Amino acid sequence: MPGGALGAALSVWHRYLKNKRPTPNGDNIQRGSYLGPSFSNKTVEVFLEENGYPYHRLKGDTRARTIAGLIADGKIMGYMAGRMEFGPRALGARSILGDPRREETQTVMNLKIKYRESFRPFAPSVIEEKASEYFDIDRPSPYMLLVATVKRERCLPQPSGDMSMLDRLKVKRSDIPAVTHLDYSARLQTVGQKHKPDYHEIISEFEKITGYAVIVNTSFNVRGEPIVCSPEDAYQCFMRTEIDVLVLEDCLLFKQEQPVWDEKGDWRSELQLD
Repeated sequence: MPGGALGAALSVWHRYLKNKRPTPNGDNIQRGSYLGPSFSNKTVEVFLEENGYPYHRLKGDTRARTIAGLIADGKIMGYMAGRMEFGPRALGARSILGDPRREETQTVMNLKIKYRESFRPFAPSVIEEKASEYFDIDRPSPYMLLVATVKRERCLPQPSGDMSMLDRLKVKRSDIPAVTHLDYSARLQTVGQKHKPDYHEIISEFEKITGYAVIVNTSFNVRGEPIVCSPEDAYQCFMRTEIDVLVLEDCLLFKQEQPVWDEKGDWRSELQLD
């Protein structure tokens, strides 16, 4: 990929030739990779009303707490807000969110939403300033590229003896089991307030409700398809899967309130494993 070639050249330039890395804005000039398109609340509302899809308006002062409360109640949420991520990772703009404390979250999201193998791991999104309370990491990881070990005091001992991998998957490994791999590692995203304030606020409210400043984050798509971009994409993925609730900017949709989704053919048979 072009990004890999560019990264290799920059690595030589900075690490081996010892040239300085310019930071004209005093920070990461990529600004979280939120470089894709966005859709206004008006655009979302027109789409929903023209198609007769029932929704509720989220109010600004209670928006984050309402969303966090639904996740804390065990709801799996499709979340679309702001400019789409540019790149291979969902970073809180086109994400599926869940409660990391629940042992069943990983299996449900894999088998009933992503339609992939049950052992596939999910990443945690953690408030940047609280990351070291959950993981052995001493730096930000805004692009979900760094792997860290879950803090020892949060890990649980594993049974001894021969067990299959699938059986081991059913054993709780930490107090955030949905994002803890078999080796106690996690590929995490740290969320800073200035790069994605709406997402940071949701996790902050989740912490107020549950005591945990971390949530499950996976890309808003099913296997074999790209990450959703538009309200139409998000709604289709919402209705095709067992996602419980959908947030489109400041509009909240509940699955049980939606009209029957009538789609011709078995679309899952057309997808290839990623």
